[in-house]
Amino acid sequence: QFPDLPRLTTKASTGRATPRDLASIGYTLAALPPIIEALSKTSSSLLGVLRDRIDPSQALQQQLQQAISEAPPLSPKEGGFIRPGFHARLDHLRDLTKGGKEWIASYQAQEIARTGINSLKVGFNSVFGYYLEITNTHADKIPADYQRKQTLKNCERYITPELKTHEEQVLKAEDESKTLEYDLFVQLRNLVAEQAPKLLASSEAIATLDVLLSMAELADGNEWTKPELVKDTLCEVVQGRHPVLEMTLPVGTFVPNDTKLSERGGTLWLITGPNMAGKSTYIRQVALLQILAQMGSFVPAHSARLGIADRLFARVGAGDDLSRGQSTFMVEMAETANILNNATEKSLVILDEIGRGTSTYDGLSLAWAIVEHLHNEIGCRTLFATHYHELTKLSELLPGVRNWNAAVHEEMGKITFIHRIAPGPAERSFGIHVAQLAGLPSKVLDRAKEVLDDLENKPTSMPAQAMETVKRKRKKAADDQPGLFGGE
Repeated sequence: QFPDLPRLTTKASTGRATPRDLASIGYTLAALPPIIEALSKTSSSLLGVLRDRIDPSQALQQQLQQAISEAPPLSPKEGGFIRPGFHARLDHLRDLTKGGKEWIASYQAQEIARTGINSLKVGFNSVFGYYLEITNTHADKIPADYQRKQTLKNCERYITPELKTHEEQVLKAEDESKTLEYDLFVQLRNLVAEQAPKLLASSEAIATLDVLLSMAELADGNEWTKPELVKDTLCEVVQGRHPVLEMTLPVGTFVPNDTKLSERGGTLWLITGPNMAGKSTYIRQVALLQILAQMGSFVPAHSARLGIADRLFARVGAGDDLSRGQSTFMVEMAETANILNNATEKSLVILDEIGRGTSTYDGLSLAWAIVEHLHNEIGCRTLFATHYHELTKLSELLPGVRNWNAAVHEEMGKITFIHRIAPGPAERSFGIHVAQLAGLPSKVLDRAKEVLDDLENKPTSMPAQAMETVKRKRKKAADDQPGLFGGE
């Protein structure tokens, strides 16, 4: 029962509001006094500020509700939406119009009695106006003061001076009534436009109150907790939960997880594990908790200590932009470039499956270099979900990198998703198991296992070469700047 007040106010200010819009503004303003009264009972300074910004505009509200009927038409040209009693002249014109119709009925009865023609009718159309219609069988009974107006097949239509005079009065009253009603509507619309600054200020205060109330209800009804915001670049969450999935899944089925992004716990987490195990959900969850905390909300967690992020960057999902001639991989690289060129040490970055849109060696090489750049050049908090298990070797080379995995339970060739983020790298991606769950034919799965066994027996030398390169660079840096890597 609280329409979009800024939209309605803007329509009034630009001369586009309808009678229904003005009625909605009146109902909305009538809802403000109880809100002001409720806010007066709280000691909260913020709610007090919001209360003072709400102007019920009682004079405007009363005038709108006294003027506009409960179910007004969409167009002001239709008329009939100004309430009786609001304007004396309009009431008089309406009475004249209504009384004219009553007069017509009385005049018809009078002429039937005078002429003895029971079938005589008084009618009206927009072309000829009012007329007396008499069938040809009664032609001999027509009085001398009747003037023929129109001849039809079986009847004649007549007019009398008395009927003509009344027609002019009624038609004039109807036209004047519609004109006056529209003028009154324009005056009311202009009154609303004059009050636009107050209405918009009240609307903004109500919108803020609505957001605060929504966040309070979420916090109170779902065991959310007040986060602690700190200056340090960390993200420590105990039993964090996804604010959307927790609502959509059956009660008690969502699995909470911890996060310990910090100088001690590692600022860049490499998260491995199979599809559907929860990697993407987890990294999005952390980002959403950061957003909720910085917008002033409680968060779905047992506790949370969060360093304020200057920006939050996300490279998640896959999609092309064919209208611009960009492939899925090009879009991925463009978004990644934006992150690497704009993130700072105070940013929070989540990356999901970087490098999967090209060949294995190209993708792995890019992912490897991106991790190094995020760690060495930017130093921001980063959650990096990947299927490139070779990247887990970077935890041996870069002090801020930690390996975590989306744990699964494997038994008798079948896997169960635990949805728990555990320390250490995943043993493998279980891609064939997931394909089996999806319903791929058994022949395809068996052949895939044969190919996988063959490939795993011929490990690539690329990660080993990359690690040697990193070690050489670190040794050279240590020789140039002793103590840079803690004496290693």
